Amino acid sequence: MIHTPIKIFSGNANRVLSKEIAEKARVPLGKMDIIRFSNENIKVTINESVRGADVFVIQPSCAPVSEGIIELLIIIDALKDASAARVTAVLPYFPYVRSDKKDEPRISITARLMADLLNTAGADRVLTMNLHSPQTQGFFRIRCDHLDAGPLLVDYFKQNVNLKNAVVVAPDAGSMKRVVKYAQRMELPVAILDKRRKDDSESAKIYHIIGEVKGKDTIIFDDEISTGGTMCEVIHALKDEGARDIRIGVVHGILCGPAIDRLKKTPVKEIVTTNTVMIPKRKILKNMTVLSVAEPLSEAIRRIHNNESIGEIFKHPLK
Repeated sequence: MIHTPIKIFSGNANRVLSKEIAEKARVPLGKMDIIRFSNENIKVTINESVRGADVFVIQPSCAPVSEGIIELLIIIDALKDASAARVTAVLPYFPYVRSDKKDEPRISITARLMADLLNTAGADRVLTMNLHSPQTQGFFRIRCDHLDAGPLLVDYFKQNVNLKNAVVVAPDAGSMKRVVKYAQRMELPVAILDKRRKDDSESAKIYHIIGEVKGKDTIIFDDEISTGGTMCEVIHALKDEGARDIRIGVVHGILCGPAIDRLKKTPVKEIVTTNTVMIPKRKILKNMTVLSVAEPLSEAIRRIHNNESIGEIFKHPLK
């Protein structure tokens, strides 16, 4: 697509991030009107030519989630109808990312449904970040590029925290493989928690800690904080085992429901997250640092447009 024009459009989910990505990519945001009628229907009008263009649509899964999904699908359909050569859906946080398996009878694997809907709407490609399970890429019948923002968190801790007495913590077995890579990059040991979830209460019980955390500074890595129930259980379990300073590094700061109130009551020293989803000012705590993913996403967009590999993006720190 290197000889075709590149255009970037944004839905309403996270306009601040979209503007930052467009600015770093040196591409102005495309002109588009999104109208909501009194009957709650949505109308999308593309106000510039996209014929033959390589188009990227940025729309992470932010509240209101369902409205954002429909908005994205209509935007993609409008772009394809306007003869865009290729449409890439840029989803820093993928909708229904946790609904990636059939773990009880008669339920929908909704993450797969989202992949099917993007394909049906006309998306030719998807660019996303830190899927809950990397295997979710297998749901797509179109190309899916999956970026890992973990190295941004790792580099932050390496540059801003004394790591001489630190240990990296995986909150459960499912995150172990990913967290081990982060620990290797930091040259630190790893501890893992035996965490088990029995229902949809969005919290889990900690049964055991494997590894030495007593007297250690700990850094917990996870893909997201939702209601904060499980993360708070992890924090208290580490404190009970004698951990010193506790820090958290998560890519997606969803922070819904009672998350903020719960985190305020914990002894966590610092929370580091990214802006894959919009975090309102009222939810940004004094001990919270929000890193931007605009640089890696804009670089990925540039590389996709130029038919270059995106595998090199996180091999070296991005400034």
